[in-house]
Amino acid sequence: MRCLRKRSTIPFLGFLITFLLFLNLYIEDGYVLEGDKRQLRETSAHPPSSERYVHTFRDLSNFSGTINVTYRYLAGTPLNRKKYLTIGLSSVKRKRGNYLLETIKSIFDQSSYEELKEIVVVVHLADFDLVWCENLVQEITRKFAHHIIAGRLLVIQAPEEYYPSLDGLKRNYNDPEDRVRFRSKQNVDYAFLLNFCTNLSHFYMMLEDDVRCSRNFLTALKKVITSREGSYWVMLEFSKLGYIGKLYHSKDLPRLAHFLLMFYQEMPCDWLLIHFRGLLAQKDVIRFKPSLFQHMGYYSSYKGAENKLKDDDFEEDSIDIPDNPPASLYTNINVFENYDATKAYSTVDEYFWGKPPSTGDFFVIVFNKSTKISKIKIATGSDDRQNDILHHGALEVGEKLVGTKKGKQCSSYITLGEFKNGNIEVQDVDHKIAFDIECVRIVVTAGQKEWLIIRSISLWTTQPPSQ
Repeated sequence: MRCLRKRSTIPFLGFLITFLLFLNLYIEDGYVLEGDKRQLRETSAHPPSSERYVHTFRDLSNFSGTINVTYRYLAGTPLNRKKYLTIGLSSVKRKRGNYLLETIKSIFDQSSYEELKEIVVVVHLADFDLVWCENLVQEITRKFAHHIIAGRLLVIQAPEEYYPSLDGLKRNYNDPEDRVRFRSKQNVDYAFLLNFCTNLSHFYMMLEDDVRCSRNFLTALKKVITSREGSYWVMLEFSKLGYIGKLYHSKDLPRLAHFLLMFYQEMPCDWLLIHFRGLLAQKDVIRFKPSLFQHMGYYSSYKGAENKLKDDDFEEDSIDIPDNPPASLYTNINVFENYDATKAYSTVDEYFWGKPPSTGDFFVIVFNKSTKISKIKIATGSDDRQNDILHHGALEVGEKLVGTKKGKQCSSYITLGEFKNGNIEVQDVDHKIAFDIECVRIVVTAGQKEWLIIRSISLWTTQPPSQ
């Protein structure tokens, strides 16, 4: 039997969560940050009011709106111009070790000057020890003053009176009481952080406060986002660990913030994120390799326990994610199950799988706009299906797009090379081809008995696709 991917399930909160979310799924996203957020460096806390919080918590008719919280501004203020990416960090006092300053430094050091223009980092100090917060803010201000002045770094705090009760919580999963309290508060910490970041940028990246970044990670993110244009996604993952490297559209942050608040005591945050993604109709994980972020903390923020988790897919200096400009994909090879053509062109861990191809069968990529390509790399087969490769095939590029009954095709092609052992890589394509490329085609030059897996199609452009 052929192996199939496992389907994700939503076993625990399915009915209740589905009812609440779908009640609001089609509400238009209209929201702004409160005006006083933009004007005040620091606001005094409102008098304790559990009734106000309960009112907010019960207001389930507007998942698209921000939660009414008055934040303390500990350092920096938001700029009027919306950035490309907000990076959110939530941090509390640890019993052993503190990695927040190293994480902030890594974000800035691993970004170019041009990338820094499109980034804003928001740190939520979610500890109620005000002396600790004040001392840490002084250290942050001293080390990153120029980033604060430039509007690239904000430090905020949601006052304690906005938090729900953290006593007498459900003991799900047989967790000890202090563990339940810790993870429940962490859900609320993230909810308030997400709520604050709603209108700062087009995209939002969730990180932990003990992370090291790869070089030029924003450029890699942009390539991936561009390659997903026209496809639906809720969460893209750039690390397989915890809350590290989870990317969202900023328009989804209000719903996610409400969601975490509603179920804050039910389960850990990373589990809730999986439920949220599934309920918004992204069934499968979309995770990219290599990972762009690495966990570096040795001691956990929970009781100072040792935490040696590492992402073995992380690469710090050799990030070379392909551009894969937007395109349509066609094939006349008989597709197996749902392993369709688009999965070969994705930069995530998925692939095209077809039944044995015949001579003359093709697999073609038709770009939305003609482009210059510098490198093409195609891999077939997989680790567990090493014989499902393209045994005999050629790689071609084409121009002069025409419409046919089976979709668009190029009327003129030039051969770049032959597949060897199921793979092909061609460098300096733009020096070998005089025209802007409109199609890339794989042609089967001899039939085979084996099935065909096209594991990855990777294209690098010399410039962004023409506008």
